[in-house]
Amino acid sequence: MKNKTYNKKKILIVFLCASVILFGLIGRLVYLMVFDAEYYQELAEDLHEREREIKAARGEIVDRNGIVLATNRTVCTISVIHSQIEDPEQVIQTLARELQMEEDEIREKVEKVSSMERIRTNVDKETGDRIRNYDMAGVKVDEDYKRYYPYDELASRVLGFTGGDNQGIIGLEVKYEDYLKGTNGTILTVTDARGIELEGVAEDRIEPVAGETLRVSLDYNIQAYCQQAAENVLEEKQAEAVSILLMNPQNGEVYSMVNVPEFNLNEPFELNTGVDEDSLTDEELQEQLNQMWRNRCINDTYEPGSTFKIITASACLEAGTVSLDDTFYCPGYRIVEDRKIRCHKVGGHGSETFVQGIQNSCNPVFMDIGLELGAGRFYDYFEKFGLLKLTNIDLPGEAGTIMHRKEDIGAVELATMTFGQSFQVTPIQMAVTVSSIVNGGVRVTPHIGVGVQDSEGNLIEEFRYKSEKGIVSKETSETMQMLLESVVSEGSGKNAYLEGYSIGGKTATSQTLPRSANKYISSFIGFAPAEDPEVLGIVIIHDPKGVYYGGTIAAPVLRDIFDNVLPYLGIEKNQAMVYTK
Repeated sequence: MKNKTYNKKKILIVFLCASVILFGLIGRLVYLMVFDAEYYQELAEDLHEREREIKAARGEIVDRNGIVLATNRTVCTISVIHSQIEDPEQVIQTLARELQMEEDEIREKVEKVSSMERIRTNVDKETGDRIRNYDMAGVKVDEDYKRYYPYDELASRVLGFTGGDNQGIIGLEVKYEDYLKGTNGTILTVTDARGIELEGVAEDRIEPVAGETLRVSLDYNIQAYCQQAAENVLEEKQAEAVSILLMNPQNGEVYSMVNVPEFNLNEPFELNTGVDEDSLTDEELQEQLNQMWRNRCINDTYEPGSTFKIITASACLEAGTVSLDDTFYCPGYRIVEDRKIRCHKVGGHGSETFVQGIQNSCNPVFMDIGLELGAGRFYDYFEKFGLLKLTNIDLPGEAGTIMHRKEDIGAVELATMTFGQSFQVTPIQMAVTVSSIVNGGVRVTPHIGVGVQDSEGNLIEEFRYKSEKGIVSKETSETMQMLLESVVSEGSGKNAYLEGYSIGGKTATSQTLPRSANKYISSFIGFAPAEDPEVLGIVIIHDPKGVYYGGTIAAPVLRDIFDNVLPYLGIEKNQAMVYTK
C-alpha cells in the first residue's frame, strides 16, 4: 500500500516537472515568436545578406585660383566570392593573365572558404572593365578611387599623399582628412543558404558621399616658378637642398612652399635619390622615405645666421638700448670673456653707425647692442616675439625652436645669439617673426588652408586664424622697414635690388654643425614693398659648393622671383624709383 502511494506521488512529481518545463518552453517560444521576432528576423536576414563597400570620392584640393592640385582617378577592386564561383580554373587563369599575377597567389584566395577575398585594389579602369566583361560567376569588380596629382612633384611635401586605403599620410592630405575623406557607401545583396546571390532580388544601395573640396592659399603659377628657381640653383650650386617660402606677411597666407628635390606624389614610395632600393633593408628604405617626405620649411631647424639680426635690432630698438645715430668701432672681432669672435670682414669695418652696422651685417655691432641689452631681457624679447612657441601652421610635424635655457645664457652664448648662432629655428618661424616686425607688429598664423568650397567654387566655410598684436611698436616696425630697405639699396643685400620696387631684406651665411665639416647654409629674407609689405620670401640653400655667401647666391634668387611675382600679384612699380642704379 505504501509502495503504491509512493509511486503515485513520484508520478505526480514527474508530471508536474514535465508540465512546468513544457509550459516554460511554450512561453519561451511565444516570447521569441511574438516579442523578439524582429530581432531574429534581422539575424536571419544578415545570414543571407552580403555587404560590399562603395568608396567615396575624396575631396579635391584646389589652389587660390581654382586650379586642381589633387583629384581622383577611377580604379577598380577585384574580389572573389568562393561559394559563387562555378569555374575556378577559368577564374584563376583569367585573373592571373589580366592582373599579371602568379596563378598560385590567386588560387589560394579563390579556394579559400570565406565570404569574400580581395584579389587586388587600384586596378586601372580599363583592366577592370575587361574582367567585368568576362562575366565570370563569383568575380566582383567594384569601382574605387585612387588619388591623382596632375602636376606630379609640385608642392609634394605640402600637399602630401594618401595610402592604399585612400587616407592621408602627410601634408594637407592628413591635416584636412576629416574634410577630404567623405563617407563610404554600401551595396547589400541577398544570397541563399549556399551563399549564391538570389536572382530577382534587388540590391540595396547606400550611396557614398564625396569629400569636400579644399581651397588652399597656394598659387600654382607662383609655386611652379619658385620650384623652377630652386631647381636651377640646386643644380648650379650642386647643393644638398633648396627651400623657398613665399607668404603674405599681413595675413599669413602661404603662396608657395618649395623643398627641392621634391618627390613624385603619384609614386610616393619611390626614392628620389637614385639609390637602388633593392640594396636597402626594409628599415633603411623606410628611413630614407621618411627623410624624403620631410618638409624642411617646417620639420627641420637651422641656425638662421645674420637674418636673425633683424630680430636683435628690433629688440634693442624696442628696449631703447640703441638708436640710429649710435656709433661703433669694428676691428674685425670682439673679445667676449675668453673667446675671440670674428666679424665676416677680417680687417673690420672701422667706425660705423648703427645704420651702417646693419647695412654691413657687422657682427661686433650686434654683439655690442646685445650685450648691452643683457641675457635676461634678450630672452624675454625672444619669448615676446613668439620664437619659443610654434607658429601653428596647418601642416603636421612642425618643429619647435632649439634654445638655451634662460639661466644658461652667458656672455659668449648671448654674443653668438645676437647674430643667429648657437640656437636653431625653423624657416617658417623666421618668416613669421620677421613678418610681425615689418607688418606693424602683428604676429600672424601662417596657413595654407583657406576654406571649403562647393561645386561652383563658392566658399561655404572659411577657416579663421588667430593673430597677436603688439609684437613691436609701429615706430619700431617703420624703422626696421627703412633699415632693411637700406640693406638692399646700399648694403650687403644689394643683389636683391629690383628697379622700380622698394625691397627690404637681410642676407645670412651660417655654418652647420659640426663646424669642422665646413658646410654652410646661405639664405636671404626679403619683402616688398618695403614701406607696406605685401609679399615676404625666404630662400635657404643647404650646403652650396663654391661661393656660399647668402648675399651672393641667395639674394639674387629672391630678386628674380620678385621680378615675376610682384607684377603677377598686381604690385606695380613705383615709377619714381625707375632709374639705372
